[in-house]
Amino acid sequence: MEIVFTVLLLLLAVALSGAIVRLLPVNVPLPLMQIGIGAVLTFPGLNPHVTFDPDLFMLLFVPPLLFVDGWRIPKREFYMQRRAILMLALGLVLITVVALGYFVHLLVPHIPLAVAFALAAVLSPTDAVALSAIAGKDRLPPNLMHILEGEALMNDASGLVALKFAVAAALTGVFSLRAATFSFVVIAAGGLAFGAALGWLFSLLSSRFLNLGDGDDPAPAVVMTLLLPFASYLLAEHFECSGILAAVAAGMTMNYRSVAHLNPVAWRVRAASTWTMIEFVFNGMVFTLLGLQFPGILGKALVDAHRAGDGQFAVLLGYVAAVLLALYAMRFSWVWLLRWFASRGAARQGVANAVPGLRMVAITTVAGVRGAITLAGVLALPVALADGSPLPGRDTAIFIASGVILTSLLVAIVGLPLLLRDTRLRAAHAPHAAEERRARVSAAQAAIRAVDALHEKTSGDLDESSAAYAADVTARVMDLYRRRLAALDDDDDLGGHARRAEALELKMRLAAMRAERAALLSLRRAQKINDETMNKLMREVDLAETALAMRGRNRNT
Repeated sequence: MEIVFTVLLLLLAVALSGAIVRLLPVNVPLPLMQIGIGAVLTFPGLNPHVTFDPDLFMLLFVPPLLFVDGWRIPKREFYMQRRAILMLALGLVLITVVALGYFVHLLVPHIPLAVAFALAAVLSPTDAVALSAIAGKDRLPPNLMHILEGEALMNDASGLVALKFAVAAALTGVFSLRAATFSFVVIAAGGLAFGAALGWLFSLLSSRFLNLGDGDDPAPAVVMTLLLPFASYLLAEHFECSGILAAVAAGMTMNYRSVAHLNPVAWRVRAASTWTMIEFVFNGMVFTLLGLQFPGILGKALVDAHRAGDGQFAVLLGYVAAVLLALYAMRFSWVWLLRWFASRGAARQGVANAVPGLRMVAITTVAGVRGAITLAGVLALPVALADGSPLPGRDTAIFIASGVILTSLLVAIVGLPLLLRDTRLRAAHAPHAAEERRARVSAAQAAIRAVDALHEKTSGDLDESSAAYAADVTARVMDLYRRRLAALDDDDDLGGHARRAEALELKMRLAAMRAERAALLSLRRAQKINDETMNKLMREVDLAETALAMRGRNRNT
């Protein structure tokens, strides 16, 4: 019963966080609100008594979130930015683990070197979910956002693999760089292979055995999709490979195989709405759980500091500030070096000013916020050594990691809007706007050709009356796409007139559909139709209105 109460309380907290953020007069990032609600829940009488199990957390929350990120991340941009992503996700993680590990050991002598390396490993992954919530939609330059999303997908695995070797070194006192490098390659490659294989296998089986007719229920196929990230994670972990990379690879393979486009509309609509809901709930629970942990960590640190003497808590805060500044310094230097090498390569090719300046480097630095993976990793540190003695420095490492998470979020909340002020993104979005326009033109032209070909095929054996009717239907369908092409025309006068006409048509059609909905509700209240009939017709109107509303929003952006 207590578990049910806890789950319901967490779901309520997630739902309330979204509502409260919209009602507040100031713009508060959703993750920060969820962390605050989680902290409030720890008060007596509300405390849901959640025991944070890092292994359960990694299994339950991480695979589906990384899977959907891998599914949705733009694959073309991911490939184009592969060098920058790999240099951040692998190179910067390696630099962070080594340099920050030694720095922490020198800064806090009672933390052993292996534990310091473990702390550095859990501090290396970044959190793109928190970043997107803080920065806001379309506030970061698209190329930079793609790099940061790709970095967050990949450095979770590299950071946690580094943590694994650091913990092993802390427990055994033995570390081999050659063995660790070989194991890292095997673990990463194995995780990618398992995830890609399962994604490919699922797409193959779904295209052969889960094909749906127009009246079939898509729920079984959607449920199978929900199980895929967990299957990828568990299979890879069973063979001691990276379950995180397996979940990412499975999601990316699903996109490459285009399984979503081979299934009927009902499957795509149901899957999209289901994954959107899961993503919102799981992300909300992750940050709410973070909030639940922070008061306990802070309280324990206060008690220990009080026992150690006056000023000890200020020393702990100084540790947090020093570690965060070191992280920023390493990230800034590494990104600046990448920029410098990229500018030299561009200059050799005769391209001037191809790389953004220091302001973009600073944005990239501040955007490296830490989140749930960091806390889960540091709480996964063993409590005791092999001989049963307590692991030295564990509590201090947990406090430093928690402080860095909160401080990096606050710095990003304050710093990113200042750094992004007056940043012009119009030029950055222009290539995508142009390719969207070209795609709409090509799709409309293909539709006209298909309608014309179908008309020629079907009207050949018709009599004069039926052929005339078919020609009228064909003209009405083709006119829709011709007007769409006119609205996309480069001619300002012709295109502007067509766009105004299309906007008026859109407004009228939306008004008509809302009138349809009101009539259906009136018939239901008068008991002239039953719930089943009303729900069926209402769903048709809702889907049509959703499509029209989406067209209207896309036109205004």
